[in-house]
Amino acid sequence: MKKRIVIGQAGGPTAVINASLVSLAEALAPKHDITFVFNGYEGLAEGNFLEGTTDLLERLQMYKDVPGACLGSGRFESSMEVIEKMCQQLNHIGADTLIMIGGNGTMYALHLIEKELANKGTDLQVIGIPKTVDNDLGGTDHSPGFGSAARYVAQTVADSSRDLMAMNNFEQVRILETMGRNSGWLAGASGFFKKYEEEGPHFIGLPEIPDTHEQLFESVEASLQSHGQALLVVSEGMLWKDSLNAEHKNGRAVLGGVSAQIKSSLEEYFKISVRAEVLGMNQRSSSVYISESDKQEAMEIGTKAAHLVNENVSGQMVCIERISNLPYHVKINTTSFKNVIKEGERALPGKFINDQKQYYEWLRPLIGNGLSYPPPLRKEDNIYASSIDRPK
Repeated sequence: MKKRIVIGQAGGPTAVINASLVSLAEALAPKHDITFVFNGYEGLAEGNFLEGTTDLLERLQMYKDVPGACLGSGRFESSMEVIEKMCQQLNHIGADTLIMIGGNGTMYALHLIEKELANKGTDLQVIGIPKTVDNDLGGTDHSPGFGSAARYVAQTVADSSRDLMAMNNFEQVRILETMGRNSGWLAGASGFFKKYEEEGPHFIGLPEIPDTHEQLFESVEASLQSHGQALLVVSEGMLWKDSLNAEHKNGRAVLGGVSAQIKSSLEEYFKISVRAEVLGMNQRSSSVYISESDKQEAMEIGTKAAHLVNENVSGQMVCIERISNLPYHVKINTTSFKNVIKEGERALPGKFINDQKQYYEWLRPLIGNGLSYPPPLRKEDNIYASSIDRPK
């Protein structure tokens, strides 16, 4: 049966969200009519639709490797009043299926839309496609977008560490702040490419560990004594002095600024030069650091969602089930919206916090290989020392 399928993207973009969209549209176009939503749930509430013509579907192919959300996404608070407007718009255009690509908030809104329409006697097929750089979405081993973001963070920290080594007579401590919201998956990935003790990170601050004030100061002091510099990585959701830095926009807490707070504390205590940097939107938009496995899984998930449409499955989010690490093997599966909502924000597990090696073994297939650097030069390693004629 031919269906009218409404497709949109919501929440923060990722480097591979468009790969899911394109593979989904490719698989659905031969059998169904597609209507795209512009600007996520806000566009859905306002009826901001665009028909998936042959020309548009052909143009969409160009965005498979492009970061960002090509349909527009954004943040939008989905109150019940807004949910009702979305339902009215879907009824107005005769939608049979709604598919949204997003994170926790997206899946919750899809559940509410399906429930609201069912209460009014309307049968709408509803399917979710996961994406998040924070990897805090329940019901799945990991989410598309995370692998590429983790790769960016890990390589950026490795590069920044070499820069800090070169400048330690000018700048002694550098603090890099990552995304992640209330979970430490991204910050925890920052040491993935670290091979030598001089390299950072020398401390990683996670939201899952609330009281790390003393540990941070001790780590900085030890690294300054041993290496003359210290590179710290902190998650935006890390608590500092029992406070969380956040402001609210469109019904969502926007975190950030903890690195600046820590900078002030370290400068006051150690009387040294400290730099605080927020890694910024490149974490979720860098095309240079796209992970091949991340992109491949994003496309497979889009195709799986199309199969669910044809199988008349509803109330489900496509998910990734890990079968094994070595060799890396996953199964593209499904889980209910109820299960995703029940699991809530997915924190970095204690087993990974307590055993970094175990976390990095889990992470390796998602990140892939990075640049390999030689050990830092040390004064005692000066291979030219014996051949230099020194004044006597």
